[in-house]
Amino acid sequence: MKKISLLIIAISFASCAVQKVPKPEQVMKYYDGFKKSDYQEVKNVLSDSLIITEGDYVMEFTQESYYEHFKWDSIFRPVYKIVKLKEQGNQVSATVSVKSSRFEYLNNNPLTCNRNFHFKNGKINKIENLDCIDANWDMWQKQRDSLVNWIKFNRPGLDGFINDLSEQGAKDYLEAIELYKKQKSE
Repeated sequence: MKKISLLIIAISFASCAVQKVPKPEQVMKYYDGFKKSDYQEVKNVLSDSLIITEGDYVMEFTQESYYEHFKWDSIFRPVYKIVKLKEQGNQVSATVSVKSSRFEYLNNNPLTCNRNFHFKNGKINKIENLDCIDANWDMWQKQRDSLVNWIKFNRPGLDGFINDLSEQGAKDYLEAIELYKKQKSE
């Protein structure tokens, strides 16, 4: 009985040590999961619920619903690069650069943004998207609006792709870009 008790105590200490991953390392693992298209790696550093803010816009996710966002993002073949990480109390500030086929079309490739990662019980529970330091929002809007309007009139079956954050919505977004580019080159 004494051996079993010691074994249980040893396992408890080992599992506690595994869970004490430094916050900056968790942010790195989060992006590594995106780089490797490995949602399990992302999920391992997320709290049971996740809030992502962008200005006044707030998105709330469970781990399962965040998987849909992960699949949507993966369709654009993003390449994330952490430019800077800084731990500040219970949060980590990160500057992250990302290249993707979507950002390429929107003439903002790479897009480099500042984010704050917040933690609860040792896991990421909130991501604040702050400023994007190299963004040309006028160009972004012009490209997006041209694409949306062209699709609306020329390929109405794809209309609505811009607001569809599912995996299929991302595929439709890519198809819309390709059709638009093809039309422009003719």
